[in-house]
Amino acid sequence: MKESDWKIFKQIKERAIDLFCNQALEEFEEVMQNEKETAYDRYLILYNLIQERDKHMQLLFDGHSRSRVPLQLHAMRGKDLAEESLIDQLSEELRQSTDPERHKC
Repeated sequence: MKESDWKIFKQIKERAIDLFCNQALEEFEEVMQNEKETAYDRYLILYNLIQERDKHMQLLFDGHSRSRVPLQLHAMRGKDLAEESLIDQLSEELRQSTDPERHKC
């Protein structure tokens, strides 16, 4: 992997984690503010949602190595977590190999 791709990927990953967490926090807030549910039901929903988001976070972001870049970047792009302005700065090879429209899992 090119050094320039690695440096850009680190930026993509950092921003994607922030975006993922902000989206999760918005979901949590919706659950907490849903007064149609009892406090206990909201607690259970929130507990399950946190566990689910934690699993997704592990799959998307755990492990920081060059060998995991293609898989992680493909997943981030598939979840619309990668900024296109940064993706555009990657090598053509890495962009194409991680394009979720070209390579569906």
